[in-house]
Amino acid sequence: MHTHAPLIIDVAGFELTDTDRQRLAHPLVGGIILFGRNWHSREQLTALCEQVKSVREDLLIAVDHEGGRVQRFRTDGFTHLPPMAAFGQLWLSAPARGEGEGGPAMRATNAATAAGYVLGAELRACGVDLSFTPVLDLDHGESSVIGDRSFGRDPRMVAVLAQALMHGLRTSGMGNCGKHFPGHGFVKADSHLAIPVDRRSLKAILADDAAPYGWLSASLDAVMPAHVIYPKVDSRPAGFSARWLQEVLRHRLGFTGAIFSDDLSMEAARHIDGRGVSFTEAALAALGAGGDMVLLCNQSVVDGGAPIDEAIEALSKALVQGDWVPNPASEERRQALLPQGPAMDWDRLMVSARYMQALSLIP
Repeated sequence: MHTHAPLIIDVAGFELTDTDRQRLAHPLVGGIILFGRNWHSREQLTALCEQVKSVREDLLIAVDHEGGRVQRFRTDGFTHLPPMAAFGQLWLSAPARGEGEGGPAMRATNAATAAGYVLGAELRACGVDLSFTPVLDLDHGESSVIGDRSFGRDPRMVAVLAQALMHGLRTSGMGNCGKHFPGHGFVKADSHLAIPVDRRSLKAILADDAAPYGWLSASLDAVMPAHVIYPKVDSRPAGFSARWLQEVLRHRLGFTGAIFSDDLSMEAARHIDGRGVSFTEAALAALGAGGDMVLLCNQSVVDGGAPIDEAIEALSKALVQGDWVPNPASEERRQALLPQGPAMDWDRLMVSARYMQALSLIP
């Protein structure tokens, strides 16, 4: 039993190389995140996931697969899921003739559950364990990076639709990950390229953007913080802030699941307290602030994956020197994200009544 395997890394191609296997076998590596470049066909994806599990059964296979423009696998039978905004629009639509006032909201909720089921069941049929969804960000109409990935502006509607989507995921045997805590929808800048700053007070954020995290604290399995700085709360981005992760998310809002850092290769993740930091410094800062797992994305394609090897080595060194103390609770939270029970294979899924019914409900 590993004391704690916090690193989530990626691979370059359609199948594992010997180097990939070596990296994935390292006791500090807890999982893999897949991208579009790892997708050729369902058969190939299924084989890749089997290769990963043959290295270590407990490795977590994750992907950003939300629907709309953030959906890594879109061909060879995968359902094109609508952006989450479509469910919010359905909720706000006029009641059909003879339908009560709450009709559209209930139809939207049912449709979100159906989408969650289809999303989870299709991924699981190919061997994927977890999708980083739902997006809990509110659509303030400002953020280009969030936009239609959000269910809408009203935190209550967002929380209810996210809960419904998570119920569908759960029915397929998949967990969930709410993002981007405490909210990325208010800022204009894209954190992949710059460091967004949200100057609102803690009170204002808790009453609005962060509200769904408290309301869903009994349902959320994992949370991914935003690479956004909220200077009235902390000078560090939320993912590196013990105040945000421990004081607010865990203690005030009652969240007990896993905390993933967002991608630490993003521009906004490489600056802490006004200075540039290495991936390892960022990883140690995220873990030190209360994170359970850290994502290092798209580094397998840089210098043959040298940044991944450096990260593994630096974290090993930090462990030996006592600069980082593994947390057994973090490992339990990571393991809890692995699906319970066997997945239905693709051919059986395609003819199952629940799947066909779910497809008919998605807008």
